[in-house]
Amino acid sequence: MTSLPKCPTCSSEYTYEDGELYVCPECAHEWAITPSESAEADSVVRDAFGNVLSDGDTVTVIKDLKIKGSSSVVKVGTKVRNIRIVSGDHDIDCKIDGIGAMQLKSGFVKKA
Repeated sequence: MTSLPKCPTCSSEYTYEDGELYVCPECAHEWAITPSESAEADSVVRDAFGNVLSDGDTVTVIKDLKIKGSSSVVKVGTKVRNIRIVSGDHDIDCKIDGIGAMQLKSGFVKKA
């Protein structure tokens, strides 16, 4: 039998697991089973093959990407130079020759 940790708030030994949390029934304190990862680890952006991307890198598009609201397509093999890493749904801000400013997801590019 595995022993669960005592509550860090009230030191109760009657803690239990609830999904990804430990819960104390006496004081209702909840805390994560696994320690939270650092914010820096969350901000690392990786390409489709796991390479770390940083500002100023050159990447290559690995899939045809349709552009919303337009009949244009970013073709496979298009090189994108001088990318900027941003937070949000789309990880990369860039400017593609012939198309203009765009936002890309890091899962559709590989580092050149």
